[in-house]
Amino acid sequence: MTVSGAAGAGRKPVVPCAVLLVLAAAFAALAVWQVQRLHWKEALISRVDAGMRATPLPLERVAASDPAPFEYRRVIVSGRYRLSGTVLVSGASTRGSGYWVLAPLQTAGGIAYVNRGFMPLGTRIDTVRRQTPTGPVTVIGLLRVSEPGGGFLRANRPAEDRWYSRDIATIAAARHQRADPRLFVDAFSESPAAPYAPIAGLTVVSFPNNHLSYALTWAALAILSASGAFVLWRKPR
Repeated sequence: MTVSGAAGAGRKPVVPCAVLLVLAAAFAALAVWQVQRLHWKEALISRVDAGMRATPLPLERVAASDPAPFEYRRVIVSGRYRLSGTVLVSGASTRGSGYWVLAPLQTAGGIAYVNRGFMPLGTRIDTVRRQTPTGPVTVIGLLRVSEPGGGFLRANRPAEDRWYSRDIATIAAARHQRADPRLFVDAFSESPAAPYAPIAGLTVVSFPNNHLSYALTWAALAILSASGAFVLWRKPR
């Protein structure tokens, strides 16, 4: 064996090992991030679950500050519906495809939109308006934040009165309502109950929580990468 050959035989695979260690560090960082996301998601689920079971808060109290932290909190609000501001928002529920009925409610503190519930395909807006209560009503429901922009691959078309998301600011502007643009209420109940009312209480609250499996996957990749670097470094040359 030549001197140069002997030197080459003892050379360590520095570059491949370095690449594997960098990958191991990156995978470990992603695992830690997913664990942090897991804690955040569990806290969110716990907060929402508690808020949905709690005694309803007056909407005026929640609306006085940033409503985002109160999303999915049970609220109560009273007032009269403003029929001219009602719109149908295309959507789907556990009962199939149809429309969410969004109506502005004139309260003592201003105007807030209420998602009164679900109606099937073929529902006409003039029929809904005729069947909307004109007297005082009290609504209990979940606080929701506005959904700007439109639905998936479908933009709202205000000029045609076609709505695919509950974009309160745009809907209120199109219907000439000075409503709070930040929020709406998903109705659980409406009293007094109206005949032919939309089907309320169909809000689906579900937060996928796969962060633990993601964290374990990234951790396993980190261990494999680090182990590969160790084996490669120790391998006789």
